[in-house]
Amino acid sequence: MPELLKGGNTTVGAGPLTAELRSAGDPVDLSALLVGADGRVRSDADLVFYNQPTVESGAVRHLAAEAGAPERIAVDPGALPADVDRVVLVASCDPDDTSRTFREVGGVTVQAAQDGAEPIVFRQPPLVDGERAVLLMELYRRAGGWKLRAIGQGYAEGLAGLATDFGIDVSEPEAPAEPTPAPVPAAAPPSLVKPPLGRVSLDKGGQVSISLDKKDRELVVTVALEWDGGSDQRRRRGADLDLYALFVPASKAQRGGSQAPGTIVKTGLAKQMPQKGDKGPKADVVYYKNLGSLQQAPYIQLDGDSQVPGRETVRIVRPDQQGYVLLCAYSALSNGFGSFKSFGAQVVVDDGRGSHVTVPLFENTKTRYWVAIALVDFTATDGAAIHHIEAYSGRMTERRPVLHPDGTIEMNAGPVEFKGRD
Repeated sequence: MPELLKGGNTTVGAGPLTAELRSAGDPVDLSALLVGADGRVRSDADLVFYNQPTVESGAVRHLAAEAGAPERIAVDPGALPADVDRVVLVASCDPDDTSRTFREVGGVTVQAAQDGAEPIVFRQPPLVDGERAVLLMELYRRAGGWKLRAIGQGYAEGLAGLATDFGIDVSEPEAPAEPTPAPVPAAAPPSLVKPPLGRVSLDKGGQVSISLDKKDRELVVTVALEWDGGSDQRRRRGADLDLYALFVPASKAQRGGSQAPGTIVKTGLAKQMPQKGDKGPKADVVYYKNLGSLQQAPYIQLDGDSQVPGRETVRIVRPDQQGYVLLCAYSALSNGFGSFKSFGAQVVVDDGRGSHVTVPLFENTKTRYWVAIALVDFTATDGAAIHHIEAYSGRMTERRPVLHPDGTIEMNAGPVEFKGRD
C-alpha cells in the first residue's frame, strides 16, 4: 500500500476518490474545503462537513461514520467546477470541547482510495503543541490531471481558525435588531481605496503596489513558486525546486536608507563570519525545514515541500507585522545545470482581493543554485510593493541570499544548506 510522507505527493486518476479518517483515540471530525487558485474558498458554501454534507450537486460529499465504517469524504474530480483548484481534507477536534487537542487524540491516519488502484495512506506525524485542527491532504489539479499531496499542518485555533484563513466566515449571526425608521442617507464620502490591480505581469526590474489595510486580520496574501520542469526529461528526474521566504519583521525593518529596498548590494563570496546572536540557518526564513506559522510570528507559513514540478505556496497574514519578504528559489544539485527560466519557474502573488501579480524570469543564467525572484515590501505606506528582482547566486555557489533590515539583498552571503542534510 503506497504511503505518503509529509510534503510528499503522487499522481492519481480522474475517477471518484474516497478518503477515510481513522484515529487511535477519540474520534475526530473530517471535513473538506473547495479552494480556488488564489488559495481561498469561493464562498462559505465551499466547506463540506457534517452540517453541510454535500456541495456542487454531489461533487464533494461528507459521509458520516456508521456501522463501524469511519467518517469519509467522497470527491468526484470530474464533476468539480473549473474554478475549484483543489480539495483540502481537514481533521478537527470537537469544537464544543476546547480542552481537547490532537495530543489527546493520538495517531491520525487518512486513506484515499480509487477503484482499480491501491489506497494511498498518510499517517499524520504527532501534533503536540495544542493543535485542534490539521490540514491532512489535498487533491489538486496539475497539468490536466490530478495529484494528491500530504500536508500535515496543524492549527491551534481549530476548524474555525483554519476555515477563516481560507476565507470562510464562521462568526455567529447577530440577533435581529428592533426595526427603526430608516435614516436619511448621507452623501457618501469619496473612496480613497485604490481598486485592485487585476491580473498583471511584471517586466524585468518592474514593480507594482497593492493597496491593502495593514490592520485587516482577515487578509491572506498568497505567494506561490510555480514551475513545470520545462521538459519531459527533467520531469522524469524530479526537477525539484524549493521556495524560500526570507523575511524581516516590521519590528526590525528599516526605511529611508541610502539604498532602496530590493537593491542588490555587494556579493559575499568569501565565507561569512558568524554574527553575534546568530540563530542558525532556520532563523528569519520559511522553507521546507521551517514551515512557519500563521497563528504566531512570523505569520508566514509554507504549505509543504513539492519534490516534483508543481507549486509551493506560502501564505502571509498580519501585514502589520511584516516588513520585507524576499521570495527565492533553490535548485538541487540533482537537477543539473539548466537555468531557472528553463524550468518554467515564476512567482505569483495574490491578495485574495482581486490583485494577482506574476513575477516571471527573463534570463537563461545557468550553473546557479539560487535565484532571488521577488521582494514584497510591506513597509510601503499605502499597502505592499512587489519588486521584480531576478538576481542569481555566483557560479556553483550554495550560499543562499541574505535579506538585510533595510530591504537590500546580498547574494552568496547566507548559510550553505544542501537538501537532505539536517
